[in-house]
Amino acid sequence: MQIIYSLIAAGVAMIGALTVLAFHEWSERNSFLIINFAAGMMLALAFTHLIPESSDLNPNTMTYVLLGFLIMFFLQFFVLFHPCHDHECSKHMDAVSIAGLSLHSVIDGLMIAVGFEAASGVGILTTLAILFHKLPDGITISGILLHSGATKKKIFNFSLLTACFTPVGTIIGMFLFKDVSKSMLGSFLGVTAGSFIFLAASDLIPETHKSKNKATSLMLFVGVLVSLAAKHIIGH
Repeated sequence: MQIIYSLIAAGVAMIGALTVLAFHEWSERNSFLIINFAAGMMLALAFTHLIPESSDLNPNTMTYVLLGFLIMFFLQFFVLFHPCHDHECSKHMDAVSIAGLSLHSVIDGLMIAVGFEAASGVGILTTLAILFHKLPDGITISGILLHSGATKKKIFNFSLLTACFTPVGTIIGMFLFKDVSKSMLGSFLGVTAGSFIFLAASDLIPETHKSKNKATSLMLFVGVLVSLAAKHIIGH
């Protein structure tokens, strides 16, 4: 089941890339809406599901939330696995960035595996948050490449390569997190929550400031509401 969901996540990233290739101007205008929606989903999932679930399993949950935040900070600013959402950053799209983005996709896959190890409901909600995170990722990365003069074939191959590492991460996670203790599982959920908080607050929400459309900010609240509704429908 985890592999199927991770394949869906990889497919969504490809949809983002193909959207840019087919409807470049439209995707460029509307990517901010998707970015803020994804941020809202991630924040709601982290605070209303992952952290409470983790607290039930591990009393030191908030320490692991902080650890997850710091890990993502380190990866973002020192390993450079995630390019900025700006055409001026096209110079970063080299072999190092390819390796970094592949690592990012592996981490997404690991998060999916952690969620499903905790409970099917947690896994589905985690996957949903990642889905809406990977869609704007696919759009912005492909948009940067297109703006820098890359061919459509190169953009497609690059997007496919990095997307494929999501199921790879899930497969690794299925073996890594199998039969772990409840306390250890709680710590992994805490790290995942911290990662989501960092991605939403540091990587996604700041993009709102680049948009003049006020509806962009409202999409954060829509993302929160959708996440809460999904939690209510899916349950534990």
